[in-house]
Amino acid sequence: VISQFTLLGDARKGRRPSFTVAARPEKAIPMYEKFITDMKRKNIKTQAGEFGAEMKVELINDGPVTILLDSKKVF
Repeated sequence: VISQFTLLGDARKGRRPSFTVAARPEKAIPMYEKFITDMKRKNIKTQAGEFGAEMKVELINDGPVTILLDSKKVF
């Protein structure tokens, strides 16, 4: 599990995304930790990164595709 506030970036205006709607650490850290705890309680093999740390992450995408799952704003 890797914390990633950049998933909530709003890039509709200008050339740089805004992260103003991302949760502050005092709210986000307990949510992150609860998610990890819940996964482990369900016996789902889980490893966690350090919240807010800069990390090098490798992944393989099956795509390319980007799907907007939820938004309160019209795009």
